[in-house]
Parts: sequence; structure tokens; C-alpha cells
Amino acid sequence: MAFQLSPGVQVREQDLTNVVPAVATTIGAIVGDFSWGPAHQIQNVDSENNLVSLFGKPTTSNFLDFMTASSFLAYGSNCLTVREVGSAARNATADGAGILIKNRDTYEASYGNNEASVGVWAAKYPGTLGNSLKVSMADLTSFTATSVASIAVTAGGSGFTSAPTVTIANPDTGTTIATATATISGDAVNAIVVAFGGVGYTSAPTVTISGGGGTGATATATLSTAWTYAGQFDSTPITTSWGANAGTSVDELHIIVVDEDGAITGIAGTVLEKFPGVSKASDAKDDVNQSNYWKNVVNQRSKYVWVMDNPTGASDWGTTGAGNVGFDTLTTADETSLAGAVDAGPASADLQSGYLMFDNDELLDVSLIMTSAHALTVADYIIDNVAEVRKDCMVFVSPERDSVVNNSGSEVTAIVTDRGSLTRSSFAVMDSGWKYMYDKYNDQYVYVPLNGDVAGACVVADNQNDPWFSPAGYNRGVIKNAVKLAFSPKKTERDELYRQGINPVVGFPGNGIVLFGDKTLLDKPSAFNRINVRRLFIVLEKAVATAAKFQLFDFNDAFTRAQFRSLVEPFLRDVQGRRGIYDFRVVCDETNNTAETIDSNEFRADIFVKPAKSINFITLTFVATRTGISFEELGA
Repeated sequence: MAFQLSPGVQVREQDLTNVVPAVATTIGAIVGDFSWGPAHQIQNVDSENNLVSLFGKPTTSNFLDFMTASSFLAYGSNCLTVREVGSAARNATADGAGILIKNRDTYEASYGNNEASVGVWAAKYPGTLGNSLKVSMADLTSFTATSVASIAVTAGGSGFTSAPTVTIANPDTGTTIATATATISGDAVNAIVVAFGGVGYTSAPTVTISGGGGTGATATATLSTAWTYAGQFDSTPITTSWGANAGTSVDELHIIVVDEDGAITGIAGTVLEKFPGVSKASDAKDDVNQSNYWKNVVNQRSKYVWVMDNPTGASDWGTTGAGNVGFDTLTTADETSLAGAVDAGPASADLQSGYLMFDNDELLDVSLIMTSAHALTVADYIIDNVAEVRKDCMVFVSPERDSVVNNSGSEVTAIVTDRGSLTRSSFAVMDSGWKYMYDKYNDQYVYVPLNGDVAGACVVADNQNDPWFSPAGYNRGVIKNAVKLAFSPKKTERDELYRQGINPVVGFPGNGIVLFGDKTLLDKPSAFNRINVRRLFIVLEKAVATAAKFQLFDFNDAFTRAQFRSLVEPFLRDVQGRRGIYDFRVVCDETNNTAETIDSNEFRADIFVKPAKSINFITLTFVATRTGISFEELGA
């Protein structure tokens, strides 16, 4: 504290209440092929319903990643989910050409200022679901059949030496009168152009042609067609209250997004979104002082479309309201069916790029990474470039489908071969197969890899006990939503798989389908070749490191070292009391913080831990004895 220069009382407080914090251990992660949703962007999914809402229902061609994620979510945890698409994927557009906009970052960087020239609208995400979208908007002159849409010349007449005057009679009190001009070709009238459509007509007005030196020309007026979706809104879009205060007019728009073909909702014509009372003015505000500019409202709130450009004849949309006495209006409602969308599944390189988004442990907390049915090259990439870099998460891998489905008698050899493609790491776990489950979205039974379920068993271990409990066995390792296994290994087959670090998943009559092993892919004799020990150290290291960062920039003296010990030792005693470790010791004193260490601006602590071991083998010895024998003698 500062020195006092004269007598007085100075009050200060010091916070010594720091503790080792709890850390997340059940957050899953998966990258895959989904029907809808943003691509190359992490989304937090906490239920199967949420998964459908964000990424759409699975199809018969992309169900594997969806089913793996939903299998994991059945065990009760969050799953960070990334959708990846191939380079040929396209978003549907108004002009039907299609364009690839992966996510909001892509849109704002490349298409947010009318750069694309694909019409007014584009589907928000890649995929053929976008072809089912229809977007429509209307303003004052296009909302109902009250404006003059066109005037058709029915007889050109003759003898005209100059363009005649066109008069549009006003049959209805209170209307805004449309005006028009005629053009002549030779001595006859060849066209009449409506300069302003007018509003408020209940019937078509009368058109009179006079002057110009000729006779015989007649014409009829046609009213615009009422907007198809006018009944979906409570009022006619005229001028917003903000626009009236700003001194402008006819700035109001109504916009609607419809599932035209029913591919999204299952019912053709279902209204997906409505945006009433938005403004054509770029500086417009709503009642709570948020932007009411139509592009901003749609781009921020819509789950289905991006605004790509102004409609034809609306060149002043997007200018400020002040000083604009009246915005351009639509002669007819803008109604656009989007087209040109393409589904394209991700290549291995796309999947690797998606998983690499999880490599920074300082920005993202993740614990259980699933590889779904991706190629083993992708799984190995995740182990090397994510798990081994972060060192606070585990990767769960299943064998290739062909190794266990319809490969009777050769499953063990094929699975062991698959295992040979993977890095030997204590941060990786491999199971023995695929399960057969019901896909309710496509009304079919399908084979799905088990890595989502094995990761889910870790969630069960965390929720029932702690991360340092084994996820295997009848208590915590029961597999959900499985009709049967593609391959259920027998005892001799389990022996061979387990020797290779592969955890068998077995169907036991009367006991269900169970994860029957808890090894990691580490191939040397070590405590870290067990899942529970690896997860124990992940928890210890992450929690203690999080607490230790608050020692940064303090002094390396006896007080700081004692404070650190008092921080860590109660945490380790708690873990010991919860059966995670047998014993521990924390060394943080002058023996490992020597003068040289202190002069190097370092702080060292050595934490010795005896991890608890899970039971993998049980030996029961039954001894038959003679009736007259003494058990005390037998025991001796």
C-alpha cells in the first residue's frame, strides 16, 4: 500500500478466499455432415430436439453423424457441434444460380453489401432444404389491389403529331391519383407509362386520351393484384411511426418467409417467419430503439434467409429517412421462390478443418471428442492435432463399418488392423464396433458407430460418481438405444482386442449391451493406459492450473508458496475422499524454488499423486474341505 505522509487511518482488504475451481468434464464435440445450419461454426447443442432445430432432420444419406451426436446426447450432456460441407455445396438464391455462404462471418465479409448479384434473397445455409423456401414482401402500393399496376393501349388511333395527354379519372374519394404519359410511334399511340401507381382504388379508374392532334386511341387501366399474404398481417404497411417523425413516408414493409414445398416442416405453405412493420430507411429504429431497417432485422433474426440486394425499382432503399420525402415503392409484391441449392458432404480435409477449431484450450472447453464414422485418417488427425495439443480432452474412435458389419469371422483381424492406423496415445479410446438402432426420422433401422455411446458412458460416470471412475461395466457402461451389435466378441476375441488396447462392447443376455473395457490407446505399461486414470489427471491438471494462474506476477516467496499449498492440498484431500487417489504430496518450498529458479522468474510446484485403479480382473477361489477341518488351520 502507499506510504502515509501524515497521521491517519487507511483501510484495505485482501482476498485470500481463492480455491481450486470445478472444471467441466462432460462437454462433447463432433464435426459432421448435417442437412441444415451454419457451416464451419461451433454450435452448442444440449438435446436431440435442439440438434434438429439447429441442423435439421437427418436424411438417408447423412444420418450417421446425426445419430452419433444424438446417441451421445441421450446420456445427458452438451455437445459442441460443427457442420461441415463440401466445396460443391450451395445456398439457394433468388435467381436460382446458387452460392456458397457457410455462415454469418462469410456473409458479412463477402456478401453483406450487395456483392453477389443473385437477386434479393439467399437461403441462410447451404443445402437443398433451401430450395423449399419462398420469401415475399410488400409495401403500401403492393399490399392490396388498390394501385394502378399498368395501362394497356387497346387501340393506337391515328393522326397524332405529338404525344397526347393521358388523364386518369379518380372514381374514389381519398385516393392518390395515378399519373401517366403516352408515347407515339408515327402518328399512333404505342404505349402509356404509369408514372405513379396511386393507391386506394376500389375499382379500375377510367383512362382518357386527349390532344396531340389525333383521334381513336383508347386505353384501360389494370389494378395491381392483392398480396397473397396480406391476411397474415394486421395492418397495411404505410409509414412507420419512426418514419413519420423523421419526415419521410411509405417506408414500411411487411416480409414473410414460407416453407413453400414442405421440405422443412412437412407441410407445404407453412409460414416460417414474419417480419411486420420494418423500414426501408437505414437509420430506422423500433419502439425499443433497436434497428428496424429491413436488412438488419432479417439478417439478425431470420433462421432461413439472407438479404442480398434491393428489389428492382427500389434504388433508394437503404438511404437515411431524414430528407427522403417518400421511398420508392413496389409496383407488385416481391414474391421469390429460392432455387439452386446443392447438398455436398464434407471431404476428409473439411472434417479435419472443422475439428481443428477445437485445438485451443484457452478459448474453448471440451472434454469428449467423437469421430463418428469418419475415416481413420481423420480420427488420427484429431488425436495428433487436437487431443495431444490440448492434453485436456479424449478422442473416441470406432472401427470402420466394413470391419464389423457383414464381416463374420474376420472382425477381430479387421479391428486390430484399424487400430494400427491410430497414434498410440493415452488421450484416445477405441471401441469394438457398431450398434443397430432405429432411425425415427427416416423410419429405418441403421448401423451407427459406438464412439458416441462410449463418450456418453463417461458422462454417466461423471454424473453418477466422478470422472476418475471407470465408464465400463454394468454400473456405468450400459449402451442405450441399441437393438443389437454388428459384432459382439466372445471371450477369446475380447482377450485379443483388449491386449491391443481395444475396448470390447458386448451383448450379455439379460444384462443388455455393455462397454466391457476401459483402456486407452497407450501401448506401454502405465497407469495412463486406463481411461479413469487419464481422466483423473485431466481434472487435476486443469483445475490446479486454473487456480495457479492467479499466482502469476506475485512474488516467489515463502508466503506465496504456502498460499499455493493451502490452495491445492484441500482440493486433493477432497479428491482422495471421493476415491480418486490413494495418497498425494505437494512440494512447493525452497527445495524446488531455489535461488536460481527465483532469479529466472519461475515458480515450481511438484504434485505427487497415487491414482486409484479400476478392477479389471476378479479371481474367486472356492475351496472344498472335509467336515472336520478347522478353518483357522486352513487359513494358516
